[in-house]
Amino acid sequence: MKLTGVELRRISMPLVAPFRTSFGTETTRDVLLVRAATTDAEGWGECVAMTAPLYSSEYVDAAADVLRRFLVPAVASVSSAVQVAPALARFHGHRMAKAALETAVLDAELRASGVSFARELGAVREEVPCGVSVGIMDSIDELLDAVGGYLDEGYVRIKLKIQPGWDVEPVRAVRERFGDVLLQVDANTAYTVSDARHLARLDPFDLLLIEQPLDEEDVLGHAELARQITTPVCLDESITSARAAAAAIRLGACSIINIKPGRVGGYLEARRIHDVCIANGVPAWCGGMLETGIGRAANVALAALPGCTLPGDTSGSSRYYRTDITPPFTLRSGHLPVPTGPGIGVDPIESELTAVTTGTEWLAL
Repeated sequence: MKLTGVELRRISMPLVAPFRTSFGTETTRDVLLVRAATTDAEGWGECVAMTAPLYSSEYVDAAADVLRRFLVPAVASVSSAVQVAPALARFHGHRMAKAALETAVLDAELRASGVSFARELGAVREEVPCGVSVGIMDSIDELLDAVGGYLDEGYVRIKLKIQPGWDVEPVRAVRERFGDVLLQVDANTAYTVSDARHLARLDPFDLLLIEQPLDEEDVLGHAELARQITTPVCLDESITSARAAAAAIRLGACSIINIKPGRVGGYLEARRIHDVCIANGVPAWCGGMLETGIGRAANVALAALPGCTLPGDTSGSSRYYRTDITPPFTLRSGHLPVPTGPGIGVDPIESELTAVTTGTEWLAL
């Protein structure tokens, strides 16, 4: 397999409703798609960077720039996806951009060989249970209506975004209204270890986990917090590689890990993190970044690995988009089927993709 070129495509995807977290509110996703063309097939990857550097230091314009100037030229001679990360290793950071490029190359390689992402990664399930992430709302009543709607749709786990001033009471209200529903919270780094006593007020609500309560660099703080609360601590932003995962587990900073392929540099590194979790008896699950069907297809395959034992953020397409750019992922009894076709197992719908495209750039190799 030889790469002949890479297309960078920007699309604009309006969300069905504003999605509010501690680091901002999104109403439309500015998405960067990467299409890798090879002598044997073509493949797609989705960059999950946000418009502004709020969730992480990466943002869409920077991802496009680093791909154009550095990353794409560096993979001109690769013949397999496993060669992408080593070819890019000399460039620091930019894991989301690297992940999009590696995914596109891997998709092309697997399509050419007729192998699915699920098979390549080692999936053991034909469908995966789905959770849903619920953003910060203007009122408790609005939150309860939203949660009730998602449960009616069949979601098997609810994740509430929290921040100081919006934490204990929303959790209390959801637990009282909906009983023993699987419930967890995500702080997106909004607290400090000095908030431990306050966060301990969440312990009576029997949460599955509290996700990334402290700054991503404060791994020792997470270890201290974990000793002061009984709710299991799950790391998200702090987990940037298999090495980081192993260190966090050894330090006692977490007992659960959220694996986001874009955050860690791609699905091959995500699988290594999964393997670290299995080796240490730590449950894992696949996180989400409001992906289109391209990113969602690959995430569902990852969520079907044996160590991903908790429902992930692999929601149906309609959770975020009225019209997806691929055939929609539709919830069935709280689960999504794992694609079985070659590569990621889905293709963009040309008319839908064209309708939301705001620009394309071809980089010949």
